[in-house]
Amino acid sequence: MPAYQTSLTQIARRRTHAGKFLERLRSGDEIAHMVTLAFAASVLLITFLLVVELGRHSAASWHEFGWRFLVTSVWDPVFGEFGALPFIYGTVVTSAVALIIAVPIGVGAAIFLAELAPPLLSISLTFVIELLAAVPSVVYGLLGIFVLVPLLRSYVEPFLQSTLGFLPFFQGPAYGVGFLAAGVVLAIMVLPFIISISREALLAVPMEQREGALALGSTRWEATWDVVAPYARTGILGSIFLALARALGETMAVTMVIGNDPKISSSLFAPGYTIAAVIANEFTEATDDLYLSALVELGLVLFLVTIIINALARLMILATTRRGTEHP
Repeated sequence: MPAYQTSLTQIARRRTHAGKFLERLRSGDEIAHMVTLAFAASVLLITFLLVVELGRHSAASWHEFGWRFLVTSVWDPVFGEFGALPFIYGTVVTSAVALIIAVPIGVGAAIFLAELAPPLLSISLTFVIELLAAVPSVVYGLLGIFVLVPLLRSYVEPFLQSTLGFLPFFQGPAYGVGFLAAGVVLAIMVLPFIISISREALLAVPMEQREGALALGSTRWEATWDVVAPYARTGILGSIFLALARALGETMAVTMVIGNDPKISSSLFAPGYTIAAVIANEFTEATDDLYLSALVELGLVLFLVTIIINALARLMILATTRRGTEHP
């Protein structure tokens, strides 16, 4: 084929591709694709910029302490010694206490509302629960100070000490404020998320699953527990890890009831500190560059811990989903 014919063929192809592209632009497909791609890419860009900015402002602390920052228990702004371990410990302990309390209550309430409660009662209670999710955290903190802390100090902690005092978790003086108070407040705060999302997951189970179990002779509870709940376990796990993410980053309510003492203690009665709480309390007091850098590095640690836990949650949900779709 002569060279001029090859060139003409290439030009014709380019015009054809250009015409198709213009046609897609006119129909809106290409515009919608580019706009939605930009929106999706903006999420990655924001995440990248967060890591870059936190890393840049925490560089002084990182160069001064290195990995020792994560395993050191001393937090002394006067002498310039900073360690994140008490705050990481407090964040993990309070979140764990919150989930231990909230998960059984939340999943049980969701099963009742979705499967066992009369429709009118289920709708009414669900509306109230969703309203609780919109309550500001400082309100929960005030309720914790004036209601929960006196209750724990006068009744709950002495009872736990007298009955379970042989365990290291329930030893020491009962202050009222401490890891237990913070965990209970967090449990109350994350309950609406677990209940609402778990209820929606249970309601999304096809009716044929329930009818098939009942037709085989199962009671209503057996059908719910053995068929419906396993079918909805992915959504239930999602609600639990969403609640965990909320608990890890909660600031005001925890700050008001945890005692704000940077120490590691095995007792749940002891005061403690969390990463979010120390950043909120001490950021305005950080006049020294190293002090400010240490607080920013704490924020970076919290960010990375949250990302890692959510990534593990997604992997767990994916593994659960794959197991659920495997045929025997």
